[in-house]
Amino acid sequence: MFRGVFTALVTPFKRGAVDEAALKRHVEEQIAAGVDGVVPCGSTGEAATLSHEEHKRVVQLVVQTAAKRVLVIAGAGSNATAEAIELTAHAKAAGADGALLISPYYNKPTQDGVVAHYAAIARATQFPLVAYNIPGRTGSNILPDTIARLAELEHVVGVKESCGDLHQISQVIARVPSDFAVLAGDDWATLPQLAIGGAGVISTCSNLVPREMVELVRAFVRGDAGRARELHYRLLPLCDALFSETNPIPVKAALAMRGCIEDELRLPLLSMTAGGRKRLELAMKEFGGLL
Repeated sequence: MFRGVFTALVTPFKRGAVDEAALKRHVEEQIAAGVDGVVPCGSTGEAATLSHEEHKRVVQLVVQTAAKRVLVIAGAGSNATAEAIELTAHAKAAGADGALLISPYYNKPTQDGVVAHYAAIARATQFPLVAYNIPGRTGSNILPDTIARLAELEHVVGVKESCGDLHQISQVIARVPSDFAVLAGDDWATLPQLAIGGAGVISTCSNLVPREMVELVRAFVRGDAGRARELHYRLLPLCDALFSETNPIPVKAALAMRGCIEDELRLPLLSMTAGGRKRLELAMKEFGGLL
């Protein structure tokens, strides 16, 4: 169901509030660039510092703006299963096409607890769910055998893999059905993961360079590995700069340099350091057409 390039949208702020006009413009730009879908209220969207009202409003606004032209996978994760059910039910009611649910963080459930968490959400919402494995943020790792168990659950249709270990991701792909979408969660891993059977990417970099990310994935899908590899290495220095500080600090700085949004984040995140900004500006200039 979920294949291709899905942009993990930033949430623009202006004077402390969600900048709805900038968000709508950003979604329109993503659609015009040819992305397959957008993902509001994920890590890149600073979901952790959105109020529940803001979270729900952002999802509603993105769904309304997308207007079924692209898929919308709404971030709905929480380390409290009941809260995740609430956010997922709202995403469904708002008209999203699926929900992205980070593995419970901080409370560090067992592997059985992870399965029980997703099973409860699936039962309660009857909605397409994409699990999200990112041990660097959650403090726990969803193991390949566990993801295989999740793939057996009705309504769990994929996983965003940000474990950073291609061997582990290979073990995941080997264990799940072919229609279970294993999506890259690290931009650098888009092409390597496609090569081992991945379904695409939920991308931070595509906030800034959506056309190039789309072209990379589509080149690989049509069998032009050479073009996909060329784009991979062209994008790599820029992707590295966009993750040189905590996401979404650099990508918001880059979009602000281009006049797309304000360079505004919510504490505890701070604007990019002077050294990081200099590196990012250089990467953008070397990429071409961004500054």
